[in-house]
Amino acid sequence: MPNETSTPAPRLQQFIAQLSDTIARSADEAALLAGATPLLQALVAHDDWLPQALAQPHPAHYQQFLLHADPAGRFSVVSFVWGPGQGTPIHDHTVWGLIGMLRGTEEGQHFARDAEGRWRPEGPPQALHPGEVQAVSPSVGDVHRVRNLLADQVSISIHVYGADIGKVQRHVFTEDGGVKPFVSGYANVTP
Repeated sequence: MPNETSTPAPRLQQFIAQLSDTIARSADEAALLAGATPLLQALVAHDDWLPQALAQPHPAHYQQFLLHADPAGRFSVVSFVWGPGQGTPIHDHTVWGLIGMLRGTEEGQHFARDAEGRWRPEGPPQALHPGEVQAVSPSVGDVHRVRNLLADQVSISIHVYGADIGKVQRHVFTEDGGVKPFVSGYANVTP
């Protein structure tokens, strides 16, 4: 499998190089997230670089397209394409991540376990608009549910994770405390 779907646009190439440098400078997660957040903000501030082939919605569910997998396995860059009203189940990531909104609007709802082991919403839902970035990780809050807030148009977010997220075993949760392991893969990469 190639690490990239094709030669990335100059904006994405610059982001990958800068992120690689940021990761090489520090293994501390807080420092890494602080350094990488403005890089992702700069990338998603411009909606002129994502190829159309990696921005196509699926009629039944959201799609995750691999944009870049670091050859050393330190990070991956992914586009999430949400059709109108599409969303995820409650899930985790198990690694650090940044979500940058490129187009449209997403709503994320964080969850925490209650005393009985059930998953309950934690705080109010948060809308993410173009140019905005949010972090996820086991240390800052890793369990959430996300949906396209727009009922009549596609939304696209760019995600960066501290691993090749399409290969990471993660978990889907039901509100009653059930858990199911999954590996997401990518819409544009054959397993």
